[in-house]
Amino acid sequence: MLNTVDDERDGKKYKTVKLGSQMWMAENLNYNASGSKCYGNKPDNCAKYGRLYNWQTAQTVCPSGWHIPSDAEWSVLINYVGGGATAGTKLKAKSGWNDYKGSSGNGTDDYGFSALPGGLGPSDGRFSNVGNYGRWWSSSEYGNNNAYSRGMDYDLGYVSRFNSGSKTHLFSVRCLQD
Repeated sequence: MLNTVDDERDGKKYKTVKLGSQMWMAENLNYNASGSKCYGNKPDNCAKYGRLYNWQTAQTVCPSGWHIPSDAEWSVLINYVGGGATAGTKLKAKSGWNDYKGSSGNGTDDYGFSALPGGLGPSDGRFSNVGNYGRWWSSSEYGNNNAYSRGMDYDLGYVSRFNSGSKTHLFSVRCLQD
């Protein structure tokens, strides 16, 4: 079931989707927090893919009543849509992903999650993989310098789980309702 939530901080409206017992934003967050960036420093990329955030900033950017999902909450989502092996195909948007060897990298978006590949980057301002890859923060830390994240690739149908996401890297954010 698709609805919307208004971000009172900047007036942006985000689509939401209820998946099992969880209510997710069905778009990458695009809140202009200090330290966040548009891929390639191009505002058009923020409009399409949302902004990229380091881990520390990501922990504070969701609107009131929403939060960055924990690694366990990401797992609940992945399991709800059938498990990690096929979740990427089912959660990726029907358009916006690059092609791979003549085949569409797009997903089926079976659940209205509409994952888009916002790319990523280290904190030094370099960027890579917009259109090919999406990576989203969790709130769960892995040691002092890393945190768990989830990723989807244009040429793969699964959702990857990473524990090596340096907290200084820039990834997308999806918010989960409290």
